[in-house]
Amino acid sequence: MAGDSRKVFVYQLRLWLREISPAIWRRLLVRSDSTIADLHYTIQIVMGWTDFHLHRFIIHGKSYGISRIGGMWFADDPKKVKLCDLRLREGQRFVYEYDFGDLWQHEIRVEKKLPIDKKKTYPVCIGGARSTPPEDCGGPWAFMELRQQYSFYSIAERMLEIVNDEDLAENRDYYREEVVELLYWLKVDKFYRRNINLRLRQYALKVSLKNG
Repeated sequence: MAGDSRKVFVYQLRLWLREISPAIWRRLLVRSDSTIADLHYTIQIVMGWTDFHLHRFIIHGKSYGISRIGGMWFADDPKKVKLCDLRLREGQRFVYEYDFGDLWQHEIRVEKKLPIDKKKTYPVCIGGARSTPPEDCGGPWAFMELRQQYSFYSIAERMLEIVNDEDLAENRDYYREEVVELLYWLKVDKFYRRNINLRLRQYALKVSLKNG
């Protein structure tokens, strides 16, 4: 993320997951001298993905991303292609795909170009709504079906059944994974921006130290 500060500006980006309602979205501020690789890791952080699956950006009809053995190969080095090189315009949209099995498609819109604020650390998340779907849950439509299945009342009823189990102490390990899943669905409409920005600052520091 190094570069000539006189030429660097900030992109305000809004991204959301297609085919999901109510919308799961994030609003980001990223430096124009950020690379494709930087943007990939930033999206992974703000969405809470694990970076376990393959991905790609589709910008101006061309694919970009981090090549992996046995996966997709990209002609351009993602650590050298900067966002400013792509000549993104205000109002322009492009796509970031993650996990080609579940096919999570993030539509990204360039909302604004802003001046650098030297008091801020970039990238930073300035808004958003709702938790990201669990990985490997089957994609947007499967996630929507699960949302209906895990209503507040069904979760409360099942949690009560677990708590009232006379052998709860002995079955604690048996219930652990189920309780974690139930807690996710209980918080599915929550969005924890502070936690996201803590991870983004850690990433920015790591990149800064690496670049000297």
